[in-house]
Amino acid sequence: MKKIAVFGKPGSGKSTLSKKLASETGIALYQLDSMLYQKNGEQVSHEGFEARHDQILASERWILDGMGLLGSFNKRLEAADTLVYVELPYLTSYWLVTKRLLKGLFIKPEGWPDGSSVLKGSLQSYKFLKLSPKFWNDNFLKRLESMSEDKDVYVIRSVKELNEFVRAKA
Repeated sequence: MKKIAVFGKPGSGKSTLSKKLASETGIALYQLDSMLYQKNGEQVSHEGFEARHDQILASERWILDGMGLLGSFNKRLEAADTLVYVELPYLTSYWLVTKRLLKGLFIKPEGWPDGSSVLKGSLQSYKFLKLSPKFWNDNFLKRLESMSEDKDVYVIRSVKELNEFVRAKA
């Protein structure tokens, strides 16, 4: 594992898993939400994001956490040697977004972009969760399975698997 892409629905524990994986492996972690937004909460330019993303992909070792822009997501899937898809049940993801929102009223969530509103971000997460079945579906899983011939592909389907993943892989 040298080039690791971690992705899945909002509120699925990707950032927590990625942070633990980076800590255990010593591989640099790049959280895409932090790359997409400036410190004042405004989105960076598409060109600026793509340039930074491509620079990371060209490096020897990385962990990229999140979705980012669709074009960059597809590049990341191709460039990675390890794909970690966190596919928790929808009710679990809704609960984790709600938990993050409630905790975020007091403490900035892990991996949350500086200057970004936790309330607005949580509302966006709920919106994306509602739309997620259009993207995170059986066709997407089949696409991942087809990539497993030349990549390590992991699909995490429970909080227990999420918690055990780093211990098993580090």
